[in-house]
Amino acid sequence: MPSLTGNALIGQSGGPTTVINQSLVGLIEECVASDSIRHVYGAVQGIKGVLEENLIDLGRESKETLEAVANTPCAGLRSVRMKPTREQCEQALQVLKKHDVRYFFYIGGNDSAETAHILNQIAVEEGYDVRLFHVPKTIDNDLRVTDHCPGFGSAAKFVASAFMGDNQDNRSLPGIKIDVVMGRHAGWLTAASALARQNEGDGPHLIYLPERDFTVEAFVGDVERMYKQHGRCLIAVSEGVHGPGGAPLITSGEKDSHGNIQLSGTGALGDFLAGEIKSSLGSKLRVRADTFGYLQRSFAGYVSEVDAHEAREVGRTAVRQATSGNVPHGSIYIRRTGNGSEYGAEFDVTELKNVAKDTRDLPEEYLSGSNDVSAAFLEYVRPLVGTLPVTGQLSDFPIG
Repeated sequence: MPSLTGNALIGQSGGPTTVINQSLVGLIEECVASDSIRHVYGAVQGIKGVLEENLIDLGRESKETLEAVANTPCAGLRSVRMKPTREQCEQALQVLKKHDVRYFFYIGGNDSAETAHILNQIAVEEGYDVRLFHVPKTIDNDLRVTDHCPGFGSAAKFVASAFMGDNQDNRSLPGIKIDVVMGRHAGWLTAASALARQNEGDGPHLIYLPERDFTVEAFVGDVERMYKQHGRCLIAVSEGVHGPGGAPLITSGEKDSHGNIQLSGTGALGDFLAGEIKSSLGSKLRVRADTFGYLQRSFAGYVSEVDAHEAREVGRTAVRQATSGNVPHGSIYIRRTGNGSEYGAEFDVTELKNVAKDTRDLPEEYLSGSNDVSAAFLEYVRPLVGTLPVTGQLSDFPIG
């Protein structure tokens, strides 16, 4: 495949992460250094910005500014949730032609990969030579092919640390506490709460994921059993838990542009479950619920070092693959090469169709019963999260 010379365009899409700008800066760095790329542009608000020709010159930014942006959470280019029609993708391609964009990099999840895939198909049909690459990110960790997704490690670190604190709060003033964590179809992030367990009896005592059917009756029974055993109960619940028929427990009744049913987005699920516990086990019980919400993906200053490094590297890899002339399009993925202290990762490219649209659940080997995760999952997630706080507790020596 012959080398290609022209301009590069970068966009960000979907829910932000604390390291998504590491990928952005990795892309900019490699684009500026490449002899194949003349100018580096950014599309403000992703594909929406392309359609509106709301483009900025990223090549003029100083190294100091770029490093500051790299260490800032959420989308520096601003993001968008938009599923473009084929007609809109055709319009977007005309914008690429107008600005001589020969390299388009789209940072996002599986829906962003689908957008890049459609754009690529139209470009091939029209005979326009452009390299279209998807750069992965999502705290949900549910992209196919890749071992894990940039953004997940840092969000998992936040979740684990938040549960450590909540466990100590729940131990100090015993009661029943429910924490609702992001995760529509896959429970990767909720599962990370298990890292909070450092001492015998630590919570979360129950973990509920979308990979298992959920019933209120079984849930209340589990809570009653744990409360009797520990005198308290800390619970992790994925926002996407559903009944045997697959319908989520609580929704807003709306759908987004990609056809996804909108989950509550509020404290409704936690409040509902807290109400069921009180109704069944006693109205005088101390029951509280929190929804972590957007903090999971935007908490400044609390980042996994592995996650930040890998997020930068997937951006760099995308440019290297695109300008190498070896592949015309693709999605970057991470291949794990070790675990524990021997953890390592390599970066490669797969076809866009392998990542577009569909998602990946936790495999069976990472689940334990109906309300917990396995040791295999903990081995998988620990190196991605990195160092966590260490809690201490008194020995409670009795007076003789």
